[in-house]
Amino acid sequence: MKKIMVLVAAMTAAVFSAKAEVEFAYEAGAELVSAYIWRGMYNGGLSFQPEGLVGFNALDEAVQFRAGVWASVGASDWKFKKDGIGIEDVYNPNTYFVPEVDFIASVSAYGASVGFNEYYYCDDGSTHQSEIWFGYNFSHFFGDYAGAYVNWYTTVAGADKVVETDLKRIAKGQLERPAFSSYIELGYDYSFDFGLTLGFQMGLSPWQSPIYGNEKFAVVNLALKANQEWEVGPCTIDLFALGSLNPDGIDKDNVFISAAGDDKIGCQKLNGCIGLGVWF
Repeated sequence: MKKIMVLVAAMTAAVFSAKAEVEFAYEAGAELVSAYIWRGMYNGGLSFQPEGLVGFNALDEAVQFRAGVWASVGASDWKFKKDGIGIEDVYNPNTYFVPEVDFIASVSAYGASVGFNEYYYCDDGSTHQSEIWFGYNFSHFFGDYAGAYVNWYTTVAGADKVVETDLKRIAKGQLERPAFSSYIELGYDYSFDFGLTLGFQMGLSPWQSPIYGNEKFAVVNLALKANQEWEVGPCTIDLFALGSLNPDGIDKDNVFISAAGDDKIGCQKLNGCIGLGVWF
C-alpha cells in the first residue's frame, strides 16, 4: 500500500514540477440498469447508479487524476431498508442486497494507472472492502479507436477472509486470515466513428477467493459489451448491453437467471443487463 501511495505522489509531483498547464476536470452522471452486474456477478436487480468525480488533467490529458463517489441503490435494496433482516429472513436471498457507496481515486499517466477503491455496504454491520489496483491501457499508443488493456485488482482490507490452515496460528486462536482476493481483467475495446463501442473482457481470479467463489486459479468472467453514445448538448447519452459467462460458476446447468431471480444469487453462470446512462 505504501508503494502505491509513493507512486501516486511521484506521478502527481512530476506534473507540477514540469510546470505543465493543469486544468480542472469533473465527471458526473448516472445509469439505470436492469441488473447490477459486477465483474460477471449478479449483485441485484433493477438499480440506479449515480457517480461524481473531480480532479485535474495535465500535459494535454496525458496525465489525469480523479477522485469521487459511486453508488448503487436497487429495488431489493429498498426492501432491505424497509424491512431489515430478522432471524426468519436470514436465508431469504431477497434481503441480501443493500445500498452500496464506493469511494474511488486514481491517477493515470501515459496509459499507466494506479488507484484505490473503498466499497462500503450499508448493512447493519457497515461491511466494507478496501482494494488497490493498477493497470495499463494500450490505447495510448494505438489511439481511441482500438485498445487493449489489463488491470489487476487486489482486496487489502475488510470482509475478505478464508479459513486459516496453519496449525501454529490456529493454536493462537487465529482462525481466519486475509484472502487478498484478486481479479485480473484483460480487455479489448473497439470504437466506431458513429459512437458505437464493442468490448470484450476476461476476468481471472489467480488464487482462492471468497469474493469470486473459486478455490484455485480460475477464469471467472467472460463478458461482451456494446455501448452506443450520442452527444446531446452538454451531455452524453449512453445506451449499453452486457452479457457475461462465469466458466467457474456454481450452476452447472448453465441456466440464465433474469433480474427477477434474486433467489438465485451466486448460483448462476450466465448474467446480463441493459442500461441507460446520462453523463455531463
